Amino acid sequence: MIQYFDETVHATQHEDMQVIIQNLKGMIGKQFSMLNYYKEIPVSYDASLLSVENEMAEFQIHEYQAKVIKLEHQALIYCPDKNLFHDDLLAEAFYVSVPKKRVILRKFGFAKIRSDMRRFVRVVLDRPVAVDFILENDILSGTIRDISLGGAAVAIASKELLVPGSAVNVIAKLPDYSSKSVIEVGLTGTVVRVNGDAAPYICLLEFHPEKHSQQQIAYFVNQRQVEIIKELKYLDE
Repeated sequence: MIQYFDETVHATQHEDMQVIIQNLKGMIGKQFSMLNYYKEIPVSYDASLLSVENEMAEFQIHEYQAKVIKLEHQALIYCPDKNLFHDDLLAEAFYVSVPKKRVILRKFGFAKIRSDMRRFVRVVLDRPVAVDFILENDILSGTIRDISLGGAAVAIASKELLVPGSAVNVIAKLPDYSSKSVIEVGLTGTVVRVNGDAAPYICLLEFHPEKHSQQQIAYFVNQRQVEIIKELKYLDE
């Protein structure tokens, strides 16, 4: 699982797990809200606690949740009771059945879910989407890895011309899945940072779009969301 959370320890990991298990034993039959991510799209449905024994808890869950837990091998659980739990919960998947819509979780711990602080929905791209950085004396081409209304992660071959904190103009060549065409979207942005010790480097870019380009990005992100949800629906079928 990509780190959408910070794991926290209040006593020791073992003592925290014992506290969580003990409290869960008194919550059988109650509803919990689980959280996973599939290609950056949040998957969150209610789950019903069925049983707790041998430091493991069994839940009845949504089919989509089961599919993503099977991929990530763990799940986040929003804090069900502020009086009983210090933070949200994290657990490892011991058993997952998509047809039965069941999961058995173990190795519980506390976690602070920080992905909730995101201002925009982010989507991962499966197919290359080109972007050009329009620099003073050059054009640097890259490929978008993921994108939101607020920015993008772009794979680039060279990082010397992209200084963190600098303003850049970019042209993103976004595909329109419905018309099979490509729309060129001009944007201004700021280079947040460039990660990596060797090519391809990953440039994290913050957008400052005006209204029209913002609408174009929003349309593209929405199309990609629909595509990802359809993909999840038919996953493993």
